[in-house]
Amino acid sequence: MSLPLLGRFMNMSLLFLTLPLAISASANTVNTLPNQPAPILSGQVKATDGDSLRMGNARIRLYGVDAVETAQRCDLNGESWKCGRASRKKLERLTKGKTVECEVKDMDRTRFVSVCTADGVDLGAEMVRSGWAVAYTQYSMNYVADEAAAKAERRGLWRSNFARPHDWRASRRAQVWQAAERQVPPSTDCLVKGNISRDGTKIFHSPGQADYARTRVSVASGERWFCSKSEAIEAGWRAAKR
Repeated sequence: MSLPLLGRFMNMSLLFLTLPLAISASANTVNTLPNQPAPILSGQVKATDGDSLRMGNARIRLYGVDAVETAQRCDLNGESWKCGRASRKKLERLTKGKTVECEVKDMDRTRFVSVCTADGVDLGAEMVRSGWAVAYTQYSMNYVADEAAAKAERRGLWRSNFARPHDWRASRRAQVWQAAERQVPPSTDCLVKGNISRDGTKIFHSPGQADYARTRVSVASGERWFCSKSEAIEAGWRAAKR
């Protein structure tokens, strides 16, 4: 890893236990030298949803699994319930107070895609095995058997009707684009406006703020609606000052 990039992480509880790592900002990939072990991130974490963690300033995505999004809801006997929040809470319980070690496999745009363990337990496998995430077969077949077992025993999400996370995200993106044409939010739960200023600053406006009513959301320009302030902050937006 280059020294400038190492410097960015000096203020975090983030330890690289192996050093032959190079990150290409243009390709968004992690490359290890031939015959060298993958880099390891180690420290305390915070679960941000059912397949994502924060370790200091580092964002981590669990490799090979896909969890329902925090805003996602499932249907149980005709009743809608907050399955996305339940998935996040499961990952919180698995990691609370523990040192988590993550073996980096790759990078997406901003996150280390990693196989993470806590007390020797593979967090991705446990999330799928307990029914709070599914195997992300587009990228890995590692957890297919765990998903089949959870489905057969109706654990977690499998006691409900639910959209697979990938399909839910695609549907939500379509709703956002359609709503953007009418300048209405994609749902009554998603009222926070993510605006990008002329200088490229990402700012979100919440209902009741001074400029909320006159702020328009242009999805074509990269702007978006959010379902909560925390979701906007997680995506890299900051709150409007007024």
